[in-house]
Amino acid sequence: MTSSDSEYCCTLIIQVAVTKLDALAIVALAVDRPISGAGSVHPFIELEGGARVEIEIPKFGEPPPLALDVYSTLSQDHAAMSALALLAALEAATSWAIKPDFVL
Repeated sequence: MTSSDSEYCCTLIIQVAVTKLDALAIVALAVDRPISGAGSVHPFIELEGGARVEIEIPKFGEPPPLALDVYSTLSQDHAAMSALALLAALEAATSWAIKPDFVL
């Protein structure tokens, strides 16, 4: 990505206490996609359609929520639609209560 490229982000909030590794594995299974950059500081999962999801966990001593940041280089709408598709896949595969943290 060059400095002239824009990146759009939509966040899903999940009130669950889980490690970043476990959350990545759960998301990867739910969307049937591999984890890219596993073992690096910025692992992510590429989503269908070109978006990607990264996971932010609370800092030590902070309570949940877990934040799933969905990024797109195409548009804000693409990031939102990709986040909503991820939300649907996670709700079907987990018992997580997920809330979008963006305007629909």
